[in-house]
Parts: sequence; structure tokens; C-alpha cells
Amino acid sequence: MVVQEKSRVEMMEGNQQRVEVNILLLGAHNVGKSALTVRFLTRRFISEYGDIESVYSRVDRIDGQEICFNIWDSQYTQKSPSISDKQLHWADGMILVYNICDRSSFDVVQQQLQQIRRSRKPSSVPIIIVANKRDLQRHRSVSGEEGRLLALSQHCGFFEVSAAETYHGVLLVFHRLVDLVKETRAIRKSTAGVRGIVRSVSAVFGKKRAE
Repeated sequence: MVVQEKSRVEMMEGNQQRVEVNILLLGAHNVGKSALTVRFLTRRFISEYGDIESVYSRVDRIDGQEICFNIWDSQYTQKSPSISDKQLHWADGMILVYNICDRSSFDVVQQQLQQIRRSRKPSSVPIIIVANKRDLQRHRSVSGEEGRLLALSQHCGFFEVSAAETYHGVLLVFHRLVDLVKETRAIRKSTAGVRGIVRSVSAVFGKKRAE
């Protein structure tokens, strides 16, 4: 698999800008990461997938702006449960998925959150936790309240969805993450601007004192 780095903002005709967003999907095996990805990309639900790690792309127009989604559908194995440094640095935003019928998958999400927080500050990468397979309520082993509390404690977004039942819920997850990525970039740009002004002012006063 080859992951290509591209410019995050590309100039379009008519001075419009295409915004590029790298989204990393994480979670245990068989929680529905690929089903969520394909549902978002094609509106179709496919129940069975092979163990293939891939990066997919799709261009959407949201509020008049073209958004290029690059989605890394990652694999999880017991032999290599850690998130790679390449994945951590590539991602602009992350979606952590668990299966509401599998408590061990909820534990994996908590473990992956801990690794992410050790590597990146909460303000640098927005995260949405997704509780999948909401259509299987009779087999539920993780309550919605547990998922929401985890998300709240880790400053993450939270959605309960069913990739099998509806496209709209999946669409909301990806579009919300894009909004959070854009907000994060705007804050980072604003902070960098303020720091630049502070440095300039400090340099001027330092020069005057030297004179």
C-alpha cells in the first residue's frame, strides 16, 4: 500500500479552494470499519470484507466547497495492535470504531485513544468515536451512555450508527469530522498569527532597548 502526501489545500477555478482531509479509521477487527467506509463512499452496504488495508478517496461538495476525503481503512491484529507513527502523523482527523455487541472492541478503542494522546495533543487532531451495529440492540453489551462518557472524557465526538441500516448516519460522521478538522486548522492558523505578532513586537522593543 502506498500513501501519497498531497497539498492539503488546492486552488480551483474561480479562486475556489479544494480542501483535502486525511481521515484514519481505527478499531478492532470486525467492528465495521470497512463497511462504514464503503457505505460513505458508495451508499451501499457490504457485509463481508477481506483483510485488506487501503486508502480511498472521494470528493464531496459541502456548503459550496470541494472537500477531498482521503480515508485510510486500517487493519487491526493481535500481533500488531499499535497505531504506526506514519498513521499518526498522516491523519488530520480520526474515527475510532467499536461494535456495541463486543465489549472487547470498546476496550481496544480506549487503548488506541491512550496511544493517540501520548503522541498527539487533543487540540491537534479531532477524533470521533463511533458505536457501530446499532441495529443489533438485542445483543448489545456496551451501553450508549458508556460510549458518550468515554467520548466526553477524551474530548471526542460521538455517534451511534448502523452501517447496515442507513447511509445518512454514516454521512453525518464524516461530515462532522471535516468540520472539526477545519476548525482545528483555523485555530492553529490564528495561533500562529498571534505568535508571529508577539515575536515582531518583542523584536522591535528589544531593538529599542538596545539603542
